Amino acid sequence: MKKLFRSKKALSPVVAAIILIAVTVAVSIAVAAWMGALTFTFMKTEELKITGYTWTNATHITLSVVNTGSSKVTIVGAQVDDETASCWRADGTPISTTSGYELDKGQSGSVIIKKPSGTWASTKYNFALLTSSGNKYTYQVSYPG
Repeated sequence: MKKLFRSKKALSPVVAAIILIAVTVAVSIAVAAWMGALTFTFMKTEELKITGYTWTNATHITLSVVNTGSSKVTIVGAQVDDETASCWRADGTPISTTSGYELDKGQSGSVIIKKPSGTWASTKYNFALLTSSGNKYTYQVSYPG
């Protein structure tokens, strides 16, 4: 009977403890990397600020914009008083859902908006720029004429 127990091989308690610690450290590193990736993904914010405007003519206005968020912003449309309006970059390139206007973090630009119908009148207008992530950034302007 003694011979039967002597032939069995087992891990020593020291080796078992070292393996247990190594597995625990590996799992904790994997969990920390996963949580870190989630945190940095959620910390990216989109923020577009309309800093000024210029009345271009009787049917167009140019809005000056700057990306003040921590991620890229893509403008995909504009509205005047909740009515869809045509818009372009300052270089004349149309802005749409298929050809958005991308602004990197800290980048500024200009968006030209055409009044949906008629000409500007002596009233207040609510302008909105729409982004690809579904956000709407508004700006209110009074027409001087």
